[in-house]
Amino acid sequence: MSQQGPIVVVSNAPRPAFAITLDEAGMFPVVDASWADALRAIEKVQPAAIVAAASGGTVPHLAALAKQLAARKPYLPLVVVDPASALPENALPFSQHDGKFTRLIARLNAALRVRTLHATVMRRQTEDRPDRITLADSDPARDATVLLIGRGAAYPALSVTLGERMGVVGALSIEAAAKHLSNRDIDGIVLGEGFTARVMDAFLTVLSEDSRFRNLPILLTSNQLAPDYDLPNLEIISGDPARVAANALPLIRQHAFEAHLARTLRSIDAGGLLDPRSGLLTLQAFNRDFATAVYQTSSRGAGLSVARFAFDHIGVHRLEARAVVKNGRGNGALQKIGARPEGTLASSFKRIDRFDGQYLWGLNADDWRQGVLVRKRFTDADACEQIAAAIESVEERLRVQKRAASVGRPALYRFFVTNGLPDASDHQ
Repeated sequence: MSQQGPIVVVSNAPRPAFAITLDEAGMFPVVDASWADALRAIEKVQPAAIVAAASGGTVPHLAALAKQLAARKPYLPLVVVDPASALPENALPFSQHDGKFTRLIARLNAALRVRTLHATVMRRQTEDRPDRITLADSDPARDATVLLIGRGAAYPALSVTLGERMGVVGALSIEAAAKHLSNRDIDGIVLGEGFTARVMDAFLTVLSEDSRFRNLPILLTSNQLAPDYDLPNLEIISGDPARVAANALPLIRQHAFEAHLARTLRSIDAGGLLDPRSGLLTLQAFNRDFATAVYQTSSRGAGLSVARFAFDHIGVHRLEARAVVKNGRGNGALQKIGARPEGTLASSFKRIDRFDGQYLWGLNADDWRQGVLVRKRFTDADACEQIAAAIESVEERLRVQKRAASVGRPALYRFFVTNGLPDASDHQ
């Protein structure tokens, strides 16, 4: 990645050791400045990033510098080396290990990538087009989600402190954390206490080998391990939960901002049919696809069902539908297109003077495409029989999992499916 401008090194020392590391890595030019001259130097050279040495008496200067940089566009990274206290919200922490600053280059390149992406989005926004997309002027941390892993004494306090600043997903085990990483968009990981060094080393090694997670901010709250992993945003922050959360926030905010920029760029490329905040299709996209589906089906003289539109045009994987138990025609229509009854929802539909039960039907895309129309007439007996068979299948799986618990695997108890009142053995 080409460097967009000089790097300003701010320090009251003659020349900090990390400045030499920047020189050796070819981060040229590197401009030295004292804390008193930092703002003037930045105005003069227009740098691509600032790397500052934290030392006694620099806190007021750092706060003023961070405030000035926060308003600049495109994004201007501020990295603070060896911070001893809580940092401003836009100051990225970097802690050296054994006097080595080689990881600083990777941390700086990750931040410069965000700056490049921000500059690209700003340039694309200036294009003269009717579907111009604007970049939301809101705090990215509000939409960020951090994965908190741990089971030590500090876990509750960390959960509350992080939750005051961003969304938190908790995990008490590495296995649960892996599932969250596979199923959710995560903007950072805080790995707390309660795990051995061997377990944490294995977890970090897996993250470093997976390109999906390599650039995630990862914060360790213990000093059991050295940060010797291919993880550019790995940081060790020990201390009270408030300090951990304050120094984790800038890295997590930067990642959330990068994700928002990527969604905005995809929205621009898609002509405004994707929502830049969520990444989902907009109402405009739905209307366009619906109009196209209606035209295509009418030109062939065919009909357009909700299932056809959802599966073929929107890309939905699964549909669910409800029909009152006594609504034979409605249940028959759902059965005809291949849906299956999956359960009974007691007293779930309100009429004027009573509540009626409903059948819950499920239909996925593969079954719909491979299946044929069901000509069999719908009956309550058939629906109940299929539901009972599904319950029996789930209960058999639960029995197998209970037997597996004897070798150390947790059992899954049947709190979500029943064909009657639970017996006494269920509470043992």
